[in-house]
Formats: sequence, C-alpha cells, structure tokens
Amino acid sequence: MSVNSNALGEKKLKGRASLTDTNLLLIITIAVFIVMYLCAIIFLGKGFTKPQMFFNILNENASLLVLSCGMTLVMITGGIDISVGQVTCLVCMACAVNLEMKGGNVLTSMLIALGIGLAFGIVQGFLVAYLEFQPFIVTLAGMFFAKGLTTIICSDRISVTEPGFEALSKTEVSLPFIGSYNKAGEFIPAFAEIGVIVALLVVALLFCLLRWTKLGRNFYAVGGNNQSANMLGINVKLTKFLAHVLCGLCAGIGGYLFFLHARSGSPLHATGAEMNAIASSIIGGTMLSGGVGNIVGTLFGVLSLSTIKNIVTSLGLDDPWWTNITVAAMLCIFLLVQSVILARKNNNKK
Repeated sequence: MSVNSNALGEKKLKGRASLTDTNLLLIITIAVFIVMYLCAIIFLGKGFTKPQMFFNILNENASLLVLSCGMTLVMITGGIDISVGQVTCLVCMACAVNLEMKGGNVLTSMLIALGIGLAFGIVQGFLVAYLEFQPFIVTLAGMFFAKGLTTIICSDRISVTEPGFEALSKTEVSLPFIGSYNKAGEFIPAFAEIGVIVALLVVALLFCLLRWTKLGRNFYAVGGNNQSANMLGINVKLTKFLAHVLCGLCAGIGGYLFFLHARSGSPLHATGAEMNAIASSIIGGTMLSGGVGNIVGTLFGVLSLSTIKNIVTSLGLDDPWWTNITVAAMLCIFLLVQSVILARKNNNKK
C-alpha cells in the first residue's frame, strides 16, 4: 500500500510540475482574451457579435502577428529587436519603388522583402552574438539605419498599381460556413485576406520549431541561463545569431504583409510597430528576462492588444491617448503577473 501511495504521490507532483511558467502564462493570456471578447459582445454588442469583426482583427494585424512571432524568438533568448518596425517601413518603400518605378513584379518584390529582412537579421545577429554588443543598442542603430534608407529611397508616399500585385493584395479567402445576416436577410460569409493565411502558417511553423526541434529547445536554454546552456554543450553564440536571423526574416515577411494590406510605400508606415510587437509578446506570456515564451501566446497577445483598441474605439474614446493608456495598463498588469511568477520561481529554487 505504501509503495502505491508513494507512486501516486510522485504522479501528482509530476502533474503539478508539468504546468511550466510558459504554460501558466499561456493559460492566463488565453483566459484574458476570451473574457475580454465576451465582455465586448455582452456589453457593447455592435460589430463584436459578427464573426467578421474577429477576422478583421486578423486582417488588420497579420503583419504585426508575424513581427511579434519574430520578436518572441529573440526575447526567449534574452534579447530584443526594436528595428522591426522601421525594417517593415523600408520593405514597403523598396517594394513600392520596385513595382512602380523599376518595372518589377510580385516575385522580385517578394525577394527584395526577404532579402532586406535577412540582411538586417544577419548583420544584427552577428554583432549581438559574436561581437557581444548589447541587443538594444545594435537594433536601435538598425532602426535608425532602416529609417534613413527609407527616406533615401523615396521621401513621398507611393501607391502601387501594378496589376499582379493588385490582384494578390485583393485576394480573399471566403469562409462559407462562418458569417452573419444583413438587414435584408442575406447571408454574408466572413473572409480573411491572404496575409492572414501566411501569418497563421508562420505561427504554425515557429510553434513546431520551438516545441519539437533541438534549436527551439536551445532558444529556451540560452534564455534561461547562458552559462548552463554552454555547459550543456549548446553553441550559445550560434543560437543567439539564428534567433536574430529568424527575427529578421519575420520582419521581411511581416513587412511584405503590411505592404499587401496598405498597397503603398511611405516613410510613415508601421510607425510604432516594434513597440506593438514587444507589447504583444509580453501580453502573450514572453518574459523579458528570457527563457519563457510561447508562439500561441503571442497570437493571443496580438488578438488581445487589437481587441482592447477596438473596445476603446467602440466606447467613443477616439483620442489616441486613451488607447495608449489602456495598452499601458494591460502591459503593467501582465508585467506584474510575470514578476509574481518569477518571484515564485526564485523561491522554489531556494
């Protein structure tokens, strides 16, 4: 009997231990989003009762979702990248000039976007990982460099009219079994832009990378403790380098998705996108100290951030400072939750 009771006790302890910090923060993020959206449906009604409202959140934030996923990878390793917003702006402007002034096509513009993202990821990753510069300083320089390049390429707004690109940007995936009825009683199916499909594929791929590959486990190990990771035989420098390269690649993809949605290039595009990406990652459960984070959490972080903005607008608070105040309050709450979890973790170590 004693042997059986001990075995049961061990199973219970293992079950409790299986709820890691990453999973706990993920559960909190999902719960907050569900409660927030249900409250919006119950108390505000309006468009929140229509499925298209939810898909509009995805349509408008497909680019931010990809940027936030790349940010999450870097933050898990203990770093940060504040250049992604201006890299997005640079991608939009370079692709717009290529299509409108240089006779380019969709393929060349895609290659330009990926090339810009990879170039920033490789250079910044090398400086951070191998020369051991501070990630904040390196990516701050990258942000200013991208901003300068954007203005050098063109300082005016460029609208894109290239037929192939227009056809791609207007591509929508209809969801015949999801939708709502209009006043005439006609069923209007919901739709998602092509950018949403690409963004969700990126989420799925990065989720698999973090969960089931050696590189993903290395990201968590390096973010948790560099010295311990090094003692385990993990190449810490290469891991940090690859995190920044993937973040740069995500900036290139996210930049092109922004370009598809905006259909133009402008020096003012994606202003503050890097801050929104960081906020989404934090709300999604990624800890600034590194070693904790989840791509699914980041998805719900983007949804939560966008939903709270829509709620503030629906309340008639159109002034931008109300949105900023609300987002700041959300960040403070989630940072407080992270602090509590971190304190509990440190107590358990003692």
